[in-house]
Amino acid sequence: MKKINFRNDVLPLKNALYRLALRITLNTAEAEDIVQDTLIKVWDKRDGWDEIESIEAFSMTICRNLALDRIKKAENQNGSLDAISFEAPDATSNPYEQMIQKDRIELIKKLVDSLPERQRSCMQLRDFEGKPYREIAE
Repeated sequence: MKKINFRNDVLPLKNALYRLALRITLNTAEAEDIVQDTLIKVWDKRDGWDEIESIEAFSMTICRNLALDRIKKAENQNGSLDAISFEAPDATSNPYEQMIQKDRIELIKKLVDSLPERQRSCMQLRDFEGKPYREIAE
């Protein structure tokens, strides 16, 4: 088993941790705090790293749990994707195409917001983070 190094194995995960926390909380400041708390918790568990099969899965699980705890405390489970910016349609497209693009984005936002948190998290890990299903299941 590979010896885990915080600098080389855990710190590079911070962007993925941030995206996961942001996807759950829909708040950039909360997501940043959750990433910091996650890194601290992972560091505090360093004595048990040798027993961990995947430090990435371990870190993502901690991050997910912290994010869920935050939204439960804030009773903000009905948040929306409005805090996340989306790329604007191509400037060369005509107004009709822009309207269609905006309608599609709104529909996707509504559909994703209507999913239970667990399904939103799975979608985040699979579609945005590119994680394999086995790792998502862990």
